[in-house]
Amino acid sequence: MRIVIAGGHGQIALRLERLLSAGGHEVAGIIRSSGQSDDLREAGAEPVVLDLESAAVEEVADVLRGADAAVFAAGAGPGSGIPRKDTVDRGAAVLFADAAERAGVRRFVVVSSMGADSGHEGDDQFAVYLRAKGAADDDVRARSGLDWTILRPGSLTNDAGTGLVDLQASTGRGMVPRDDVAAVIAELLDTPATAGLTLELIGGSVPVVVAVRDVAGN
Repeated sequence: MRIVIAGGHGQIALRLERLLSAGGHEVAGIIRSSGQSDDLREAGAEPVVLDLESAAVEEVADVLRGADAAVFAAGAGPGSGIPRKDTVDRGAAVLFADAAERAGVRRFVVVSSMGADSGHEGDDQFAVYLRAKGAADDDVRARSGLDWTILRPGSLTNDAGTGLVDLQASTGRGMVPRDDVAAVIAELLDTPATAGLTLELIGGSVPVVVAVRDVAGN
């Protein structure tokens, strides 16, 4: 498959790019800065420099044309300030979904966040982030032109992946290594029967392949 990843220099995205390229897939990662290009090449991905906060939908669609799947893994980051929660965590996700529909790319996976909710209350930065992610998820789930899966990991760690997870519609709070999040995304891309699902993910006791198979079609 050819897979295009928005937020291609993110910690999860780089791990995912390595997994996908090692599996024989063709991967492109959208990044904001050309200075990140070498890191993507080392991960086996083609770097595409494009700012999703300012790009037109047709520019993004041009990158997506011919792809078999798209993954939205972009994020403004914890130090970005409140306004960019809307422009990146919500706005860029909506733009990427618009572009995928325009390019005819149906398979669409979103890396969201546990607790994402467009009605989440509060004015602090994390509350605004959860509202933005929730609004983006709502937008994607309303699209009949996409075979979407929303993945909502728990608290992310840089611990080595175990390959063992808890993946369900609702898991409760918990931590999960970024390695295992990337492994789950790769498996979701290979499992089209997970389309239409919103899934929470934490560390657990079930092998990734089995966990994805268990939720497929539910």
